[in-house]
Amino acid sequence: MVEWTTEERAIIQGIFSKLDYDTVGPESLARCLIVYPWTQRYFGKFGNLYNADTILANPMLGKHGTVVLRGLLTAVNNMDDIKNAYTQLSELHSETLHVDPGNFRLLADCLTVIVAGKMKAEFTPEVQAALQKFLSVVVSALSRQYH
Repeated sequence: MVEWTTEERAIIQGIFSKLDYDTVGPESLARCLIVYPWTQRYFGKFGNLYNADTILANPMLGKHGTVVLRGLLTAVNNMDDIKNAYTQLSELHSETLHVDPGNFRLLADCLTVIVAGKMKAEFTPEVQAALQKFLSVVVSALSRQYH
C-alpha cells in the first residue's frame, strides 16, 4: 500500500482540479504517439496517423485523450486503493486490447511534460515528485493484470 502525505494528496487534487481535460488529455496522448511512434499500433482504427500534424488533428485521438485523462479521476478519488479501482481497466488493457504495459509509463511521462508546461513556475520539484509518485502508482495498477 502506498502512503500519501497530506501535502501529496493536496497537490494531486489541486493539479486535477485545475486541468483542462479537453486540452491536456489530447496533447498528452498525441505527444506519446509522436515521440514514441510504435505506440500508434494500438490506434489503427483511429484513421490516418501519418505524421505529427495528422495525429494532432485527429478528432478520435483527441476524444480518447480526454477519456484517458478523465479516467485518472478514478485514481484521484481512490488514492488509498488505486490498484483495486483499476482492476477492470487493467483486465481490459491486458486481456482484450493487449497493450504493452510499458506504454503506460510512456504516456505518464508525456502527461508530466504537458502538465509541467501548463503549470510553468508552479511545477515545483515537490509538485513533480507528487505527480510522478501518483502516476507510478497508476501505471503499477494498470499493469497489475499482466503479472
